[in-house]
Amino acid sequence: MLEGLDPEQREVATALHGPVCVLAGAGTGKTRAITHRIAYGVRAGILQPSSVLAVTFTARAAGEMRGRLRQLGAQGVQARTFHSAALRQLQYFWPKAIGGSMPRIVDRKIQLVADAAAALGTRLDRNELRDVTAEIEWSKVTQTVPADYPYAAAKAGREAPRDPAEIAHLYAAYEDLKRDRAVIDFEDVLLLTVAVLQDRQDVAEQVRTQYQHFVVDEYQDVSPLQQRLLDLWLGDRDNLCVVGDASQTIYSFTGATPDHLLDFRARHPGATVVRLVRDYRSTPQVVRLANGLLAQARGRAADHRLELVSQRPAGPDPVYTEYTDEPAEAEGAARRIRELMDAGVPAAEIAVLFRTNSQSETYEQALADAGVPYQLRGAERFFDRPEIRKTHIALRGAARFGGNDSLLDDVVDLPSQVRAVLSGEGWTGEPPAGSGAVRERWESLAALVRLAQDLAAARPGATLADFVAELDERANAQHAPTVQGVTLASLHAAKGLEWDVVFLVGVAEGMLPITYARTDQQIEEERRLLYVGVTRARERLHVSWAVSRSPGGRASRRPSRFLDGLRSGTTPTAGYGGFGAGGGVERGFTASAAPVPRRAQRTPARCRVCGRTLTDAGEMKLMRCEDCPSDMDEGLYTRLREWRAVQARSSGQPDFCVFTDRTLMAIAEACPENPAELSRIPGVLSRKLRSYGADVLAICAGREPGGVDGED
Repeated sequence: MLEGLDPEQREVATALHGPVCVLAGAGTGKTRAITHRIAYGVRAGILQPSSVLAVTFTARAAGEMRGRLRQLGAQGVQARTFHSAALRQLQYFWPKAIGGSMPRIVDRKIQLVADAAAALGTRLDRNELRDVTAEIEWSKVTQTVPADYPYAAAKAGREAPRDPAEIAHLYAAYEDLKRDRAVIDFEDVLLLTVAVLQDRQDVAEQVRTQYQHFVVDEYQDVSPLQQRLLDLWLGDRDNLCVVGDASQTIYSFTGATPDHLLDFRARHPGATVVRLVRDYRSTPQVVRLANGLLAQARGRAADHRLELVSQRPAGPDPVYTEYTDEPAEAEGAARRIRELMDAGVPAAEIAVLFRTNSQSETYEQALADAGVPYQLRGAERFFDRPEIRKTHIALRGAARFGGNDSLLDDVVDLPSQVRAVLSGEGWTGEPPAGSGAVRERWESLAALVRLAQDLAAARPGATLADFVAELDERANAQHAPTVQGVTLASLHAAKGLEWDVVFLVGVAEGMLPITYARTDQQIEEERRLLYVGVTRARERLHVSWAVSRSPGGRASRRPSRFLDGLRSGTTPTAGYGGFGAGGGVERGFTASAAPVPRRAQRTPARCRVCGRTLTDAGEMKLMRCEDCPSDMDEGLYTRLREWRAVQARSSGQPDFCVFTDRTLMAIAEACPENPAELSRIPGVLSRKLRSYGADVLAICAGREPGGVDGED
C-alpha cells in the first residue's frame, strides 16, 4: 500500500492518529496520498471502512475518490460532498428529529427570488435576479440572517447589486415564501443538519458513533457553515485529516475562506503537518511560470505559498501571443488546436480556459469552423443527455437478459458486449464527419466504450451487470467518463482537472484581473485563478490576449499585469495601478503569423442606419443597432436558410457551423454583389469565403448555386 509513494506522501499515508494537515500544491498527488492513507489504515486494521467519511466539494471528485478506494481494496468507505453527506443524514433523522415528511428541495432558487421580489413590488432584471440570488446564498453559507445582511456585507467588502437594506428585505421575503410553499433550498440542507445535530444530542451521538474518522479534501474552500457542520460531526474528537492549498482559494465570493486551513495548527497545536511540493503533473517550464505568479502575490495566502518542484522532464516554454481582436484570438487558438490534433494530440487532452462563461461562444464558433470537436464543461450533464439515458436503459436490459440477448451471441469480453449494445442503438465504430451534434452524440457513446475498456482492465472478470452498476453509481455522483473533444471551460470550472495542452485565453487587463476586482484581496484572488489555470497544463501552455474586443476596435488593451516580469522583455509591476512595462519581444510571439490583415485594416464598426459605434458582437454582424429598422430581403433570407440546411446535412454538422442566423441576416440585408463586399460582412471568414462564397453570391444574384441561372 505504501509502494510508489514519495517520502512526503508516505508520511501522509502513515499518519493515522490525531489531527493531520496536508498542504498540497497543484499536481503533487494529494488524492493518491489520502486514498492510500485510508486504504493503508483499513488494511492495517486501524480504520474500519464504515467509520470513515471522506468529504470533498464536487460529485466528480467524490466519485473519483470512491473509485480509487475500491481499487485499493477499501470498499465501504463513504466519499461524498458536504451536501450529499448532510442530505443523507437529514433524510434519515427527519422523522425522528422533526417528524412528518421532509420538504421538497428546490432545484433552482432564482424563480423563488423572482416571486419574492414580485410580492414586494420590486422589479429585478435577469442579471439582478442572479446577483441577488448569489447574495442570499452567500448569506446562508456565512450564517447571516436577513436583518444582519447590510452589516455583514459591508464588513466583508461585498459590492451589493442593490441597496443592502433592500436585499435584506428580499432575503426575508424569500425565506417567508419558502416556508409558505413548504420547500427548502440547497443551503438549507446544511443549515437544517446543523440545527438537528445542535438540538438533538442523541442524533449527534448516533452520527459520531457511525463516523469516527474524517478526511476533508480542498479544505481551503470550506465555508463557515461547512466548518460548523464538520465541528458537529467531530464533537470533542480530533481524528481529522484536512488537505488543501491556500494558493488555490478561488471561491471566496461564495463564502469559502482559507482561514480554516491556515489556522488549523493554531486550533490543533499538536497536529501533524505535511507539505507536498513534488509536482508530478507539469513540466519545469510550466511550474516555473506557476511559481513566478505566486512569487509576486501578497496577503496571508501568499505568505503560506508552496514552492513547487517539477518531477517531469523538460518541455517547451509557454507561448505568449497577442492578437488584434477577440475573434482573431479565437481563430488563432482553433488553428493551433487543429495543428496539434493533426500531429496526434487527442482532442480530449486539450483545453481552452477563459475567465467568464460569456467568452465561450466565440471559441465554440471558431472550433466548429475549424472542424474541431469540443465539449462545454458546465453545460448539459453527461448522464442527462438523451443518448446516454437511452443507452443506459439498453445496457441494463442486456445485462438482465444475459445470454438470451441475440446481440451478445458469441461476444465474450466486456468492451465488445458494450459495443454490441451500442451498435443496436445505431452507433458505429468509426466517427461521423463534421463536428456538430451528430459527432457530439458519437463521442458521448464512445466514452462508454472507453469506460468499459478501463473497467475490464481494472477488473478482468467484470460482467455487463458490473458495468451497469458502475454507470448507476457514476450517474448518481455525476462522475462522467472522458469525452473525446476539446474542453471549453471557465477557470473556475477547470479546478481539479488537467490536460496535456492548455490554452489560457483573454489574459488581458479588465479580464484577468476582472474589471470589478478592485481591492487587494480581490486582485489576489484573480491571481490565484490564473495560477489554477496555469497548473492545469501538463506539457504545453499557450497564453494569449487581444488588444481590442472587436474587429476594428481601438487597440487599448494590455496583457494582464500578472504576466509582468514573467514574459521576456517585461518587468514586475510596482503596485496594482499600472499595466506594467509590456511591449517587449514575446517568447513564442506569433501574432504576425496569424493572417488577419482584413481585420486589422477595419475602422471601428458603426451602425449603417444611425451611425452609432457598435460594440455588441451580434449588432456588429448585422452592422446596425438591434433596434434600428432592418431592410432585409425576406425572400433572400429564406433562400439562404434553405441552402444552409442542405450544406449542413451534407457535412454532418449543425446549421450554425455553416453560417449563423445573424450572418445570414447580415447577408440578406447587404445583398453583396462580389467577393469583396461579401468579405466585409462579419462572420464571413476567409475559409468560409472560399468554401461558400460562390454559392452565396449566386443566391444573392437570384441564381441557383453552382452557376445555373434562376428566376428573378
